[in-house]
Amino acid sequence: MKKNESIAVFAGGCFWCTEAIFNRLKGVKSVVSGYTGGFIKNPAYREVCNGTTGHAEGVKIIYDETIISYTQLLEVFFATHDPTTLNRQGNDVGTQYRSSIFYMSEAQLMAARAYIETLEKESVFQGAIVTEIVKFDVFYEAEAYHHSYYDNNKEQPYCQLTIGPKIKKLNTYFKENLKH
Repeated sequence: MKKNESIAVFAGGCFWCTEAIFNRLKGVKSVVSGYTGGFIKNPAYREVCNGTTGHAEGVKIIYDETIISYTQLLEVFFATHDPTTLNRQGNDVGTQYRSSIFYMSEAQLMAARAYIETLEKESVFQGAIVTEIVKFDVFYEAEAYHHSYYDNNKEQPYCQLTIGPKIKKLNTYFKENLKH
């Protein structure tokens, strides 16, 4: 890791969606899709999809904290998925699609708790936020065909119907944070 670089790990449903969103932000150096939060070593996509590994589909983000803060990443995270649905995002159902923050430090833990508290106090969502906050343990990179999935498959129906609207929302509400 270079100076000023930090890591954030989030799970907010399908990792194709989450990767596509965070890849577009200024200050984000890289986003890798993978599996985290489970109990099986080196899981494969088919195992994670079966819901038998305990892993969530997540992303590992390397970002420059002088350009984008962890709190700004949290803002985008909560604005681009539904943190009130347990083990589900849209038609994607199962523990592998849960909403999770995997904190790397005490500062990230405190920031995540404070951000959720603010969202709840301001009643931003109709339902209660079910996003889990878990200490980071290990991240397994997904198979190569998952990387940059949206950018390589924009014409697929899933990409158009599920990821496209999230990108549109990002482009509308976070214009100043986008790469050009």
